[in-house]
Amino acid sequence: MLECVCNAPSTTARRGTVALLASLFFALLIVTPLRAQDAPLPPVSIGAGVRTSFVHTDPASGDATDAFLLDSLRLYVSGSVTKQIKFMVNTEYDGGNHIDVMDAAAQFEFSPKFNIWAGRFLPPSDRANLYGPYYAHHWAVFADGVQDGYPGIFQGRANGAMYWGQFGKVKVSGGGFDGRSLTGDTTVLGAGRVQVDFWDSEGGYYLNGTYYGGKNLLAIGVAGQVQGSDNHAASVDFLLERKVAGGGAFSIESEYAKYDKLGGYNSRYATDKGGYVLGSFLFPAKVGIGRFEVLGKFADAKFTNGLNVIDRDYDQKTSELNLNYVIKEFNARVMIFYLDKRFDAVQPNSKQIGVGLQLQM
Repeated sequence: MLECVCNAPSTTARRGTVALLASLFFALLIVTPLRAQDAPLPPVSIGAGVRTSFVHTDPASGDATDAFLLDSLRLYVSGSVTKQIKFMVNTEYDGGNHIDVMDAAAQFEFSPKFNIWAGRFLPPSDRANLYGPYYAHHWAVFADGVQDGYPGIFQGRANGAMYWGQFGKVKVSGGGFDGRSLTGDTTVLGAGRVQVDFWDSEGGYYLNGTYYGGKNLLAIGVAGQVQGSDNHAASVDFLLERKVAGGGAFSIESEYAKYDKLGGYNSRYATDKGGYVLGSFLFPAKVGIGRFEVLGKFADAKFTNGLNVIDRDYDQKTSELNLNYVIKEFNARVMIFYLDKRFDAVQPNSKQIGVGLQLQM
């Protein structure tokens, strides 16, 4: 497991957060040019993304349903205060005809090796949390009991401050986050991640679930979060992707995660652990304006240590198949999906088949 702020007791985590903010203050004094505000800056960037779908759901008991869904709508705004100080604000449709704040963060980017973020954003965690639904490889993200089970205020986000740095093919991050808004406990939550890219490197803090043949990638990441002495979560993730002649690619993604009194997919169970494996092949030949891709994923999650004796331990097995039509990578793609969730107790089985459309600009 990762040994940093995420494995420290709460007092150490608080001290680490204070030290992080102090280092930011001194870095501003030392690194920021006196007249940085006079330098020409990039224009403000404004973007949007939408995910919408038609889904047929067939539960093990009860009637089947059909629904047209607006799964997600996001608005993105980012800009620069100086060359080294940036700001981002991202919003998300909450499913109830309201727009909520997803990200609101100050970004102090002094060099690839030294970056400080403060505000609300994705904390160090598994690859799945750091790519989210828009940069995931498959459609039915966060449905398997394994991916992105860390506690979050909204869409996996947290209020806090962190450091992250890129040292060639090694990326590290760590920080402290507000416990009350995440779990109701005032103890600071510590989080950290280390990732090693053995082939091509991945720049920046956020990650992708695939690069659609843009990189030859072999990456392993280890992440952990802790709050207090006995509430913790940890994960290890893996992504291999190789280019195929003519513009295609094949990839394998996998993860194992354990949420122990911190996060997880069912609040009635103290422990949620499991793993998944995903494989895909992007065909090189263009068909019309895009390329076809086939993808399969299987996950197994176990829920144990229920709140009381009536909360039986149970297993969840999730299978997903996709036939994707990739027009412009994450900015334009159509995804036909099949999702099968099976439980050996507690929850009913269900199957879904649908068509999803994702656009970004």
